[in-house]
Amino acid sequence: MKTIFLIIITLSLISCSQSQDTSTSPEKKDSKMIQDRIAQFIPVDIKYDTTLLTDKDKIVLKKLYLASKIMDDIFLNQVYSKNEEIKNKLRSSDNIPSQLQLEYFNMMAGPFDRLENDEPFIGNEPKPLGANFYPEDMIREEFTGWIKNHPEDEKYFTSEFTVIRRSGEKLIAIPYSEYYKDKLTEAANLLREAADQCNNESLKNYLNLRAKAFETNDYFESDLAWMDVKDNLIEVVIGPYEVYEDGLFNYKASFESFLTLKDSAESKKLEIFGKYLNEMERNLPLEEKYKNFSRGSESPIVVVNQVYNAGDSKAGVQTLAFNLPNDERVRNVKGSKKVMLKNIHEAKFEKLLLPIAELVLDKSQLKFVTFDAFFNHTLMHEMSHGIGPGFIEVNGVKTEVKKELKETYSTLEECKADILGMFNNIFMINQKIYPTEFEQQLWVTFLAGVFRSVRFGIGEAHGGGNAIIFNYLLEKNAYQFDEANKTVKVNFETIYSSLEELANIVLTIQAAGDYQQAKQFIERYAVNSDVINTLREKISHLPIDIRPVFQIDYEQHKN
Repeated sequence: MKTIFLIIITLSLISCSQSQDTSTSPEKKDSKMIQDRIAQFIPVDIKYDTTLLTDKDKIVLKKLYLASKIMDDIFLNQVYSKNEEIKNKLRSSDNIPSQLQLEYFNMMAGPFDRLENDEPFIGNEPKPLGANFYPEDMIREEFTGWIKNHPEDEKYFTSEFTVIRRSGEKLIAIPYSEYYKDKLTEAANLLREAADQCNNESLKNYLNLRAKAFETNDYFESDLAWMDVKDNLIEVVIGPYEVYEDGLFNYKASFESFLTLKDSAESKKLEIFGKYLNEMERNLPLEEKYKNFSRGSESPIVVVNQVYNAGDSKAGVQTLAFNLPNDERVRNVKGSKKVMLKNIHEAKFEKLLLPIAELVLDKSQLKFVTFDAFFNHTLMHEMSHGIGPGFIEVNGVKTEVKKELKETYSTLEECKADILGMFNNIFMINQKIYPTEFEQQLWVTFLAGVFRSVRFGIGEAHGGGNAIIFNYLLEKNAYQFDEANKTVKVNFETIYSSLEELANIVLTIQAAGDYQQAKQFIERYAVNSDVINTLREKISHLPIDIRPVFQIDYEQHKN
């Protein structure tokens, strides 16, 4: 595709320049560094089948694509207050170092390297812990102190959909609908234009209600409507959802979009899993008093092929699947929808997981690495986000896990979902949904996948969660490291009992809303241990992730 061709031309020019000039000027060193970092992401064409679409569908898809591009713009502002200024400066320069910086800036959604714990690769300023959701100089104690002295502000200050700003000596909460008004108005208009062309009434309803939410800052009704979308080809979710970017408290939601086409045949195959949510909850290795049977029992599972993604979902490492909405009120009524990105799974398995497995795993266990185990772990990971503690009670006060665990929440929640992804897949074997021989595939494929995830950086929620699992299970001898060959394998005799023990620890921390225990647990296990460092070094020459090259980007640019 044209985009890949341009990348290759740019890199070849740099290569020629370097071969002719052996200078080690700071500018050349910086260019080589950025070139190497870009090369960590292997380009993959993300195509879609246009023959599935009617003329009206094509209009809807274009409108949703344009609305998604606006999510890119808003998210860029959410990440860092100076992002627009930096991007404009890089755009105005036509020299190769600046163009390389711009390319990586776009991939990272800012001047901070998401694979290097947000180390700046442009300038020297560190990334504010609270991104651009809070005043850049604000520390946790100022925020919590303000709420303590102004309890009437707590609801708005901890809302996922407000930014915090200074007004003289005061702190104020500004709704997203006001702070991003111009962009959200433009996006709302595009959603309504898309809805006007929709033949599917449930999708039309969601788009109209989501447009309204952009203007009112109330996403509850449109989240419910998204859960009810059915019999649709175009599957889209757009708005503020994940809270990873808020490093202060994990309170504030980032804007994103997934624009996809539904694979109805594959979705049909997975319907059976949605019926087991209550049984999975009942089977959790957790005290009965903490188990949660009040969430909605609906759990649609949708298999899709991605057409485009935007905002938070596109920055850095690419998402395999998602489980939304995150609003516990919606989950109580409707449950949540699990969306599996099939074409992204296929690309990551072929380009990333198989090459990693060949280098880090004991040769005797390589045969157990399979696509089905990879795909089904992601499925159960997403389902596992929907079970376990959500609304909890701490010191007699009703609250939520994510509010009590603050900045530790995302890492611990991703850790929980991966633990229970394995645990619940074994449960499915016991229910005879999977054959018994699938068990070894699940254990070994996940272990290979750990080294796909920890390369994202342990400061990233998924990478940190996987580091916890690996280090804990290695300590328990459920994973065994061969020092001579520098490979690792699963101890099939102890893996289940060790995982069950780990699940109990993580679930209990969540159920108790124990912030201090969460911090201590993460500090102990979410680390680059010697074994992790050794195996990461062994695969350091391999790509870290894919880089989507979207067919729809090329089509719209051409038009």
